[in-house]
Amino acid sequence: MQLCNAAVAPDTLELPVRAVDRDIFPFAVRRLNTLFTLYADTCPVPLPAPGLIITPEIRNQCQCYLPIAEITSAFYGLYRSALTYSPIFSSTPFHNAMSWADVFVALPPNIQISANPARLLEALLAERALLTEFLFASFLPARFYNGFERYPRQQEFIRRWLTDRNMKKVRCLDAACGTGEGTYDLARVLSERGFPSEEAQVDGWTLEPLEVWAATTGRFPHNQQREADFQKNTSWLFEREFHSSIHFRCADLLIRANEEPFDLIICNGLLGGPILHEKGELDLAIGNLVGVLAPNGIMLAADSFHGGWKQQCPQSELRALFEKNGLNPFEAGEGIGGLKSDQ
Repeated sequence: MQLCNAAVAPDTLELPVRAVDRDIFPFAVRRLNTLFTLYADTCPVPLPAPGLIITPEIRNQCQCYLPIAEITSAFYGLYRSALTYSPIFSSTPFHNAMSWADVFVALPPNIQISANPARLLEALLAERALLTEFLFASFLPARFYNGFERYPRQQEFIRRWLTDRNMKKVRCLDAACGTGEGTYDLARVLSERGFPSEEAQVDGWTLEPLEVWAATTGRFPHNQQREADFQKNTSWLFEREFHSSIHFRCADLLIRANEEPFDLIICNGLLGGPILHEKGELDLAIGNLVGVLAPNGIMLAADSFHGGWKQQCPQSELRALFEKNGLNPFEAGEGIGGLKSDQ
């Protein structure tokens, strides 16, 4: 996906969702319907239902007659057919699911159409709007996002750093930006510190194209309240004509980028958490970020969700990786920072 600029009118950014060829799914629908009929005829109630507490007995019965592997295969096929890019399945409700019952109760209420996965699959194939909601609910689950101003002490640290540096121009990166809340928070700090839009740039990088689309357009088809809150919190950038300074794009932090250097990089909610905690990958990601950090630039990392590095990677190990990659570590707000020398 090419660079997406928030200055572009939101409606001009193409949604990476395409029409699905329904003719490739009849076998999957028939197979799932057969399995569900056997399950419903054999197992005692309750069947999966909204709000149901899934007990080990319910889970085992569901898994015995309605194997999650078969359902996952069908819905992964739907994801591949509906999206214009190769999907990353780890955020979906099917990834590591213990049973179909667990998946069903995790779906948003408007998508809990039927406990029969065949009926749900048919409904998604028949209605484009419902399919779009399902895709966003799958790849932008609520558990991944906690809104704006998640790291107020880190923001205060950035304000002081900008004041001390007395910079006239600044180039910033929000690595692993998700749907852009932290990117907009960073842009607000720059605007409040008096940077005109033509002298400031804030980039947001994420692996997920649906996140790029949501961050750029401010639209969340699966969650109207979240969309309203997001647009309310970002309306200031149009009022202050700061929108041309904000850019979003897809980028893999495990691949070295060819970029102009950034004065400031934040990477919150990723390093050391459950998504990226293996030491080799952590080392690679940090090294790649340091590679696009300007001399005398700083990189900040914090984590207040996903369990964070407190469970997956001790902060001492993260500091050691900062040092290994040429950063001088220090405390910074809710997390740590690293200063790159000017040599």
